[in-house]
Amino acid sequence: MYLKKVEGPRAVTLPDGSIMSRSDLPPADTVRWVASRKAAVVRGVVYGLITQDEAQARYGLSSDEFMEWVTAVSVHGEAALKATFLQKYRQL
Repeated sequence: MYLKKVEGPRAVTLPDGSIMSRSDLPPADTVRWVASRKAAVVRGVVYGLITQDEAQARYGLSSDEFMEWVTAVSVHGEAALKATFLQKYRQL
């Protein structure tokens, strides 16, 4: 079996005991960003699976957009990433 050489860890253990690997991240060509995909990217960065710069380059995100995702998850949870709840959780 061939394993591609990657920078950083191949998998990390999350606080709930589950294991997150690079295969749990959304594909690089993702167009439709649902809350679960956004949360997976945030978890990947927060727990050290990928770097913020790598995530931004891979998914074409600006640093402001990514930091909005992180803030929304840390303050309100994954539900805040849903487009339908944007107005409810938006900071004024």
